[in-house]
Amino acid sequence: MKIEQAHINQIRQQFAELQSKEDLVKLLSEAKNLLYGEKCKPVQLKSLTYYANPELCKKRYQTFTIKKKSGADRTINSPVKGLKSILRSLNFVLQCVYEPHEAATGFVLEKSIVDNAKKHVGHHYVLNMDLKDFFHTFDRNRVKMGFIYEPFNLSGDKEPLAFLLASLCTHPFEIDGKEKTVLPQGSPTSPTLTNILCKKLDRRLTGLANRFGATYTRYADDITFSSQHNIYTDEVFNNELKRIIEEDQKLIINPKKTRLQKAGYRQEATGLIVNDKVNVHRRYVKQIRMWLYYWEKYGYEKAEQIFKRDYLVDKGNVKNLNAKLENVLDGKLEFLKMVKGIEDVTYKGLKERFDLLNGIKVKKENEKIDLENVVNTILNKGLIEGINLYDRYKKS
Repeated sequence: MKIEQAHINQIRQQFAELQSKEDLVKLLSEAKNLLYGEKCKPVQLKSLTYYANPELCKKRYQTFTIKKKSGADRTINSPVKGLKSILRSLNFVLQCVYEPHEAATGFVLEKSIVDNAKKHVGHHYVLNMDLKDFFHTFDRNRVKMGFIYEPFNLSGDKEPLAFLLASLCTHPFEIDGKEKTVLPQGSPTSPTLTNILCKKLDRRLTGLANRFGATYTRYADDITFSSQHNIYTDEVFNNELKRIIEEDQKLIINPKKTRLQKAGYRQEATGLIVNDKVNVHRRYVKQIRMWLYYWEKYGYEKAEQIFKRDYLVDKGNVKNLNAKLENVLDGKLEFLKMVKGIEDVTYKGLKERFDLLNGIKVKKENEKIDLENVVNTILNKGLIEGINLYDRYKKS
């Protein structure tokens, strides 16, 4: 179902009228219907209370690691199926009720890394910073306080609902030898909740940027400042930046991922080039061209063999190692269109080559199926029937 403003207003109204767990279950069921259609099962009160209590449901999350581009391990905590369904519905509710600060571009409806990068195009200096152990910085009490204050206003008699939601969205993990109940990295609600809890951070860092004539954005734990003048050696700026992030907001700057990029060298924001315009890396386009060339020269089957060999080396950190060449190329071209625009000459040329190759592939697959039907007809119904079917196939 297409989500309309009327649906969002309805969710906001229902949230404002929450009084009990039963009201919350009704709201989550309504959100689930909007997301997945009326045929989906409604949220049950017993499921909500069960998953909200880690003492009752000890195996709420499945933990696994994936490789980062750097080669280090990233730990992901994925909620089990029943909890994930509830959290997805809750996340939709949170996004309807809450409007993030304009500097927040990550996990925000109708915003992407392109919107984040656009803010920093053409500036002489671009500063990238990363917040360490970002999701695990937000414990259950901090999440609960987020629900107590505006715009959720679950205070007073409604405070038990704030605690219930905070318990649903956090989980106890062993971190540095201690058990802490924090936001899981891998939960549907964690990115949205960090945007909610970072609104004061975004407001203060925007104020700092304005004081020094700079631009500030945040994409989850990725912070970017850009400016025409080098303010990043200014002791006042650096001291205030550190005070806001670490002392005021109790977050941790990762010095290993802090870098200043000057004009004349490659400048990036959220993985995109921002020197003169928002663009992808040259390697990204080069890889698309290479795989299309293999497809054109060797045919699809041989090209996919080469692709899988390269993909395993390049993307050994992803789970889907059975990815197909046509699907990966389609996804890469969609991303290229998002970054460069549908009228971009490079995108249009590559897309035309892909569409031509994919059309030939589909036609060959259909011909193979049709000819198999002819053979089966000859075997099962006789030569005359088979010839008649072949004639109809050739005319179609």
